[in-house]
Amino acid sequence: MECVFGLVGNGFAIVAADTSAVHSILVHKNNEDKIMLLDSHKLIAASGEPGDRVQFTEYVQKNVSLYQFRNGIPLTTAAAANFTRGELATALRKNPYSVNILMAGYDKEAGASLYYIDYIATLHKVDKGAFGYGSYFSLSTMDRHFRADMSVEEAIELVDKCILEIRSRLVIAPPNFVIKIVDKDGAREHAWRQSVQDVTTAAV
Repeated sequence: MECVFGLVGNGFAIVAADTSAVHSILVHKNNEDKIMLLDSHKLIAASGEPGDRVQFTEYVQKNVSLYQFRNGIPLTTAAAANFTRGELATALRKNPYSVNILMAGYDKEAGASLYYIDYIATLHKVDKGAFGYGSYFSLSTMDRHFRADMSVEEAIELVDKCILEIRSRLVIAPPNFVIKIVDKDGAREHAWRQSVQDVTTAAV
């Protein structure tokens, strides 16, 4: 029931993900951040089995950092995406990860980019992409309204349309979403779209 989607605009990339941690019929929490900062100018949004998602994204993050420490220069977004794809492909023949990834980044030469990497190690550079049941609604909404020259404000408006469509149409829709942006100024959290707050149980 996870929903992860993203798009590339004019000089930036934006990704959004639901924040529900769910197992079977239970919702464990509503503030699980599924979008990780790889480095100052890269984001990795993931969906899939919770253990695989956390373990694999942290593994990629640490290896991207290790490359920068060893070589003194960061990986480009394309290089980080190809490394991620390679690790998924290697694991596919041994102990596969059930994880789907959208990797967004900004490079001085190439500008903003978004890469689609699924659990069977398929890699594509895309203008817009989505994973999970929410993709049925977010992809159709983005197909209708997406433009390559969108401003940040227009992209946020489109993301909000996607979230509204998911909440309206998906039978078990996640209530909360987090939105993050990466551009020439770096990767950062933009906003949360919350309709349910986590309830803290009082100590007895």
